[in-house]
Amino acid sequence: MTYTPTALGAPAERREGRDKVTGRARYAAEHTVPGRVHAWIVPPAIARGSVRAIDTNGALRSPGVLAVLTHENAPKLADGDDPTLAVLQNSRVPHRGWPIAVVVAETLEAARAGAVAVRVEYDAQDHDVTLTDSHPGAYIPEKANGGFPGLRERGDPEGAFASAAVSVDTAYQVPPLHNHPMEPHAATARWDDGRLVVHDSSQGTTVVRATLAALFRLPEDRVVVGSEHVGGGFGSKGTPRPHVVLAAMAARQTGRPVTVALPRRLMPALVGHRAPTLHRVRLGADEHGSLTSLLHEVTTHTSRIKEFVEQAAVPARVMYASLNSGTSHRVVPLDVPSPSWMRAPGEAPGMYALESAMDELATALGMDPVELRIANEPDTEPDSGKPFSSRHLVECLREGARLFDWAHRDPRPGLRSAGPLLVGSGVAAAVYPVLIQPSTATAQALPDGSFTVRVNATDIGTGARTVLAQIAADALGVPLERVRTEIGNSDLPSAPLAGGSSGTASWGWAVHEACTRLRAGLAEHTGQLPEPGLTASADTEGSADADSGYARHAFGAHFAEVSVDTVTGEVRVRRLLGVYAAGHILNARTARSQFIGGMTMGLGMALTENSTMDAAFGDFTEADLAAYHVPVHADVPAVEAHWIDEDDPHLNPMGSKGVGEIGIVGTAAAVGNAVHHATGVRYRELPLTPDRVLAGLS
Repeated sequence: MTYTPTALGAPAERREGRDKVTGRARYAAEHTVPGRVHAWIVPPAIARGSVRAIDTNGALRSPGVLAVLTHENAPKLADGDDPTLAVLQNSRVPHRGWPIAVVVAETLEAARAGAVAVRVEYDAQDHDVTLTDSHPGAYIPEKANGGFPGLRERGDPEGAFASAAVSVDTAYQVPPLHNHPMEPHAATARWDDGRLVVHDSSQGTTVVRATLAALFRLPEDRVVVGSEHVGGGFGSKGTPRPHVVLAAMAARQTGRPVTVALPRRLMPALVGHRAPTLHRVRLGADEHGSLTSLLHEVTTHTSRIKEFVEQAAVPARVMYASLNSGTSHRVVPLDVPSPSWMRAPGEAPGMYALESAMDELATALGMDPVELRIANEPDTEPDSGKPFSSRHLVECLREGARLFDWAHRDPRPGLRSAGPLLVGSGVAAAVYPVLIQPSTATAQALPDGSFTVRVNATDIGTGARTVLAQIAADALGVPLERVRTEIGNSDLPSAPLAGGSSGTASWGWAVHEACTRLRAGLAEHTGQLPEPGLTASADTEGSADADSGYARHAFGAHFAEVSVDTVTGEVRVRRLLGVYAAGHILNARTARSQFIGGMTMGLGMALTENSTMDAAFGDFTEADLAAYHVPVHADVPAVEAHWIDEDDPHLNPMGSKGVGEIGIVGTAAAVGNAVHHATGVRYRELPLTPDRVLAGLS
């Protein structure tokens, strides 16, 4: 074959796009197998306690109701690693939204009506859902999410801060945030001669299969899980959630295929949320802006059934040069649903606080905020001492400043106006780690000249099918249209989940290796291919997960221009620009979409997205899209995403870094810093809603 690779990096259109817009793509709740019925979850009417008695007779008399599962009759599960999946196993009510019964009926409407007819008596207990930085139950965890140490210290940060020529000591608040993907969590399960077959809305079916097999005491080869199409996840579908367990339980109990689709109102209780974070950031610097001390302390909450600690202080460990650094996490167990992953866990709230504090330090120094960040560029990663595999943050800042015309910005706040509108601009940096997991894949050459790549990857809306085909075509040296990909089924070669911006790098490494081996086999083959074709496989265990001698991160710079209405308090983002250094970009079209999507989510984090815990009721008050406000088209201005191509040989065969999460990381801080520049008022609690803005202007 004589073919010059051109597929990799090209803006290829997403292969499943037409299927999605025409309705041919089927999601987990849309698999209408014969005899399928529906199930509806009954949540508790208390915030904490236990079920004393439950009467299901009224529900069972309702038309169309087939069964009601409770802790008294539900199948008993094996002990598992995730206590959030131990549903209907006892009478305990750990928090609002916890399932206490499931009604199964012929139709969704009948299941909902049956759920209303279930009568429950409770033994209620006092609950506590309020996070404060002085909560007596707070403790420093050994590990935060991702396995990062809860506490890290270098040098003498307290002493250096006390003696710093210039310092800032500030506090910031980020509220609970909810993932709210377009497709709510759903699963359709059926039992077929002792074999469990599930369609699940999941970011990774390999782990779902393993979990279900363990809970239901089955060999893994007796469980098949498919997630061919997934309508977003943002981390909330990264691990199995209760809905898939309940669907399998109900299907076993009734002998019918069962669909469980979560109402959006229940999602914050059952699929995780970004935990609220309270930040204290202290920065000390000399007269020239060089950091002499960096301290970042975070307090957050977790549930009483499973510890999850948002690693929001971790970015401060790697971002800027400082000989003296202290970063810590404190966590408070409360009677709240278990928090979990949400796009850029740790980095999104942590960098909001750090980059806001850097802006405050720039103001205190009378220094340009772009130049302050450049002045504190480290030679090696401060936390580990490892050299960076590549770090082009300075180039991102310089290019972003050029594109944004930063040089003509008057640094003085509150001076630029247009009628009642105050106008300002802000900047923030972004970082996200390079994560790679082992994966397997196969590549097959067929007699008709086509190729099939198989890997249990999951496309959650990112374009994974397309990018993996590009990687394969490039490695095989064939046109893209000759490559077909099969993904999203646990019977395919095992692969890790789509999460941590690691999917393409992990799956792509295995695909590249399998295709490289297949190409070598084809070069040695003579004559026609046999009818089954030729197949090569790859397993990257031992290579993809090998320790690296380099600190590997993607970096970016965000710039925002805002207007602030002094009459209404409304903040509008006029322009949003991001410049990223994320290795080689494998598909210009899908990468730009991911960058812009992340920036839009960051805009929501800055201006509209907010959830609060009602202390008396013990639940989130903004749990659905009527109350939890995500940005809509009218909120989103011209969003620009650019990148600097990096040639980094220390990553993977494609030289790529993840692009799915870094777009959100610095956006909220850039918007917040722009609001300060517009108004001269520093707001330190998100989101920047009109009531908060007006209060600051008064």
